[in-house]
Amino acid sequence: MEKHSHTADVHQDIGPPHNGHLQRTLENRHIQLIAIGGAIGTGLFMGSGKVIALAGTSIVLVYAILGFFLFFVMRAMGELLLSNLQFKSFADIVATYLGPRAGFVLSWSYWLSWSVAVVGDVVVVAGFFQYWFPDVPAWMPAIFSMFLLLGLNMLAVRIFGEVEFWFAIIKIVAIVLLIVTALIMIATSFTSPNGTVASFSHMIEAGSIFPHGLSGFFAGFQIAVFSFAGTELIGTTAAEAKNPHRTLPKAINTIPARILLFYILALVCIISVVSWADVPANRSPFVELFLLAGFPAAAGMINFVVLTSAASSANSGVYSGCRMLFGLAERNLAPAIFGKLSSLSVPVYSLLFSGLCMLAGVTLLFVMPEVMTVFTLISTISAILVIFTWSMILASYIAYRKKAPAAHQKSAFKSPGGVPMAAITLVFLLFVLCLLALREDTRLALYFMPLWFIFLLFAYGRSKASPSVAAHIPSGN
Repeated sequence: MEKHSHTADVHQDIGPPHNGHLQRTLENRHIQLIAIGGAIGTGLFMGSGKVIALAGTSIVLVYAILGFFLFFVMRAMGELLLSNLQFKSFADIVATYLGPRAGFVLSWSYWLSWSVAVVGDVVVVAGFFQYWFPDVPAWMPAIFSMFLLLGLNMLAVRIFGEVEFWFAIIKIVAIVLLIVTALIMIATSFTSPNGTVASFSHMIEAGSIFPHGLSGFFAGFQIAVFSFAGTELIGTTAAEAKNPHRTLPKAINTIPARILLFYILALVCIISVVSWADVPANRSPFVELFLLAGFPAAAGMINFVVLTSAASSANSGVYSGCRMLFGLAERNLAPAIFGKLSSLSVPVYSLLFSGLCMLAGVTLLFVMPEVMTVFTLISTISAILVIFTWSMILASYIAYRKKAPAAHQKSAFKSPGGVPMAAITLVFLLFVLCLLALREDTRLALYFMPLWFIFLLFAYGRSKASPSVAAHIPSGN
């Protein structure tokens, strides 16, 4: 009898609401390219210049270390999602294994992280737009981009998948062309107008590895975390993916190869051509590579690519943020109107609310017109919330291993290293969070973010959420 009531709870609490279903219309190619697009974001194209300025050539080590641990976060998430296909996203998992309060805090925090990240992305779109039109105020292209993205997300989810597919293709082709171009320049010992000879030796030249000591190396993790924000987007597409047992493992298992190609190899090539000391901290090193090499036309093309990349990342953020609100409404933890779907199965009211909040964030450009200043503030807030999200996924995995051993035994996609590796990764993420206190430009956000969590705990206490919000523990189906 007890078991029967728990089963009923699943359909009530994490099952689709009576007013509609999210449709499983995202195909394998959509999921794979959304996963790649999520991993190649604004942090790589815009923020990597700042990381190189701080960490020198040890930027490669920063991305490799973070990428290593991120793989275990994603594998843990993959096992959890596939343990029960009624989980629509990792927010449902957290609500199940850590309790409804944790699910509430995680869902709203993830919504905020994407809302903030989208603001950061459209701010960067504005910065790249100013490459061609320096006299145009940054807020104009930023607000135009926001309205365009909201319009795209009003369309069917398949259209979203298609847009992201082509955005990701553009990014991949651009990075591959950049790598090939840089390798040719290195092979021919190309000399830039400022006298720098392209060579892999720039990676190990005197003073290049830790130019600002360990503090500069550690400070690089903030932008690196922001760069990888969106990799977990695979976990919010789960409810709209065809054949998730095939597509999700494939998307997760290719993460190390993507990091190796798109981050490490691309940055090695940039530093080898430009030299780390000549990479500007406040502009895109991808654009600068071609400018310093004397190819302004190619630099303009790359500027267009990184602009579309930032728009793609913002597009993913708008999608992901409104899906989180939809999930909250389903569990009675957000106004019921956010759970209503349009005729195209899009959570239109949660999309409009997210869009209004994002537009409010863009007004920061009126207060702080310097794009990089706004970007640093925004990316730090996003990094803190992303670390929190990844940590909650790991904590849920540890709880799952204790509470649902049968589900783990039946899993065809077990997380490597199990609980010990999840615990080590959790400690590493807490360490990265502490690193944000090292620099003044990241410290401010770290001090203020606890207020957000206190507010959420207070809001949860005031809500009328029933104690049966969390789903039952799956038996391994």
